[in-house]
Amino acid sequence: MDRVKELETKPIGSLLLTYALPAVITQVVASIYNIVDRVFLGQYVGALAIAGLAITMPIMNIIHALGSLVGVGASSRMSIVLGRKDVRWAEKILGNSMLLTFFFGFLFVTGGYLFMDRILELFGASPDTISYAREYMQIVLPGMFFTTITFNLTGLIRASGYPTKSMWIMAGGAVLNIFLDALFISVFGWGIGGAAWATTLSMFTTAVIAVVHFLQPSSFIRFKRHAWAPKLYIFRNVLLIGMSPFLMNFAASFVVALLNRQLIRYGGDLAVGAYGIVNTFGAFMVMFILGLCQGMQPIAGYNYGAGHSDRLKHVFTLTMRVSLIVGTIGTLLAIFIPRLILRAFTDSDELLDLGVPAMRYLNVMMPLIAFTITNSQFFQSIDKPWIAITTSLSRQVLFLIPLMFIVPMIYVNNGGDGLTGVWLTCTICDVLGAVLAAVLLSTQLKVFRPGYVALVRKPRKEAGPKTDEETSVTEK
Repeated sequence: MDRVKELETKPIGSLLLTYALPAVITQVVASIYNIVDRVFLGQYVGALAIAGLAITMPIMNIIHALGSLVGVGASSRMSIVLGRKDVRWAEKILGNSMLLTFFFGFLFVTGGYLFMDRILELFGASPDTISYAREYMQIVLPGMFFTTITFNLTGLIRASGYPTKSMWIMAGGAVLNIFLDALFISVFGWGIGGAAWATTLSMFTTAVIAVVHFLQPSSFIRFKRHAWAPKLYIFRNVLLIGMSPFLMNFAASFVVALLNRQLIRYGGDLAVGAYGIVNTFGAFMVMFILGLCQGMQPIAGYNYGAGHSDRLKHVFTLTMRVSLIVGTIGTLLAIFIPRLILRAFTDSDELLDLGVPAMRYLNVMMPLIAFTITNSQFFQSIDKPWIAITTSLSRQVLFLIPLMFIVPMIYVNNGGDGLTGVWLTCTICDVLGAVLAAVLLSTQLKVFRPGYVALVRKPRKEAGPKTDEETSVTEK
């Protein structure tokens, strides 16, 4: 337990730096997978290839959502359990999370091949872009199975006291992806297929390394025979906690599909390509914020399980401050140097002209996005999934879906540009989502009060019909 005992003794600022810095680097380099693909395709293939890749992003997000469903739920639960000093329970979480990963990975990869063209058309593929999107997906789908394994295990590596090792695994995969992109696209001339092969081979490599970690005798938490026995209470709790990031990513995929259709309606295929580039920048900033929150997660979860409410409050407020600073930096970059950022991805004047206003509208409220994300991630870390789910889904489902039809229509009916209405809708929803997040936070301030203790009771022993029961974290 020496690797995790410091979570309740070491100063919070030092802990957050120790855990957040590797997590931030992990998130940032993970976003490089998509960024590098876009850069190489934009420079060596063309604008339609970028648009085709943008069509696949919602599908990739769904696969990432499956990784988050298990990975985030398992790592959050493991942190809370380790706060109760129960290593055997943590090992069971490791084994059962792998069972869930195998199940969901197989299900999605199989479904992706069976219904590929229908799915691509649903997400906005046109006759000009579907061939690019199909070529990419046919190669990358098997690699996405390894992506879900990597997302799950790197989160558990971090939660079990190895944040730096988790970082190096993901960073190594990103470096390999860059090298293979350069080789396959610019040297071999494989086009969008080269980008797919680069991503697939990179994620396979990281998955193998992550699995090896939990096979080593020196690892704090390891694969053990007892951990592979399916436990319904572990499945339930992992999925319940992981439901927030899953639904957020899943909803985001369908929102992007809706957004792509509206962009084609008001701006054509190049508008989809412009959004793909702008969304890459926004995702990069969000990845930075998510990295901070992932660094917070084991600290918050452990101290919540151990009943240290003062340390819980400290890590939340410190994470929130840094997240708001990052969001502000993202907004300033998007407002003052949008064209410079866009030129890293394309030299097309048409894409640049479409992308500059989109860059400003979609990122002007980045501090509010940071506020909403930090709230959602915090409540997910302390086993309050319904608060986390409501916070994370409000912007995309409650606000964005209806307003995506209403605002552009208002612009068009008043003689304006419907495309501007699409961009403005995103800005409005960022504000509304942050307001709701603030309201929900105000209802949960009791977790910061001195004397608040979280009870995590173990399931009943293996005897009788109620073996697989476990209570949720509740207030003492």
